[in-house]
Amino acid sequence: MLQRLRQAGLVWPTLLALAGLAVLIGLGTWQLERRRWKEDLLGKIAERAHAEPVSLAALLEQAKGSLPRHQSAGKGLVVTFLTIGDVDYLHVAVTGRFHHDKERYLYAPGPSGLGWHVYTPLEMASGSAVWINRGFVPDERKAPQTRLEGQPAGEVEVRGLIRHPAVKALFAPGNDPARNLWYWPDLAGLTASAFEGPQAGSVLPFVIEADARPEPPGGLPKGGVTRLSLPNRHLEYALTWYGLALTLAGVYLAFAVSRLRSLTAA
Repeated sequence: MLQRLRQAGLVWPTLLALAGLAVLIGLGTWQLERRRWKEDLLGKIAERAHAEPVSLAALLEQAKGSLPRHQSAGKGLVVTFLTIGDVDYLHVAVTGRFHHDKERYLYAPGPSGLGWHVYTPLEMASGSAVWINRGFVPDERKAPQTRLEGQPAGEVEVRGLIRHPAVKALFAPGNDPARNLWYWPDLAGLTASAFEGPQAGSVLPFVIEADARPEPPGGLPKGGVTRLSLPNRHLEYALTWYGLALTLAGVYLAFAVSRLRSLTAA
């Protein structure tokens, strides 16, 4: 058989076709695995996001002393990250005091125009802090002075979903802490920019994205910005890769039969 393939000039085409088939079938199988992962994620989101909130303080108490801590430093601040396991999209309730003077603004343009997500540190009774994504404000209401009624003083309860901050996208602009312009939620950078000098504090390794209800007085910031609907087209992608593999096999077979027939006729 090998000799016949050599005579027909099919050795390299056969090897290349086999390599191409392996790659295409592998990509199709990977997309099916991604589909299963995405379905599990969507199921977790649906289960957690719509459940009654659990106490963040109780959750942290359960984790205290049993899991490792990681430290990083920036501008005199020691940030202590407590690892508490898989809590992404968990619906929690937390009580504390907002530090409105440390608001940070994440660029968040939407269908209605230019706007920002307002990130505010919430200090809990324990002394630890957690960043709250309080929600969306349009550009013309970015300045706190334009929405003072939505800046509650004293102790408040916040309900929302825990989210692990996204990593910097490939083409995302760099953050500009000096101008308080943020294009991706760099948690360590946010904290380092908000707390100056020798002050030491602790911050949790995630953000809580506030619920849409209850609305703050004046309606801003507008909560409920968590994206709960994720695209799941992995089956379509898998069928595309498998279809390309089938097409490649058909093209190769047609080519090989043609060469072998030419060899026989000669």
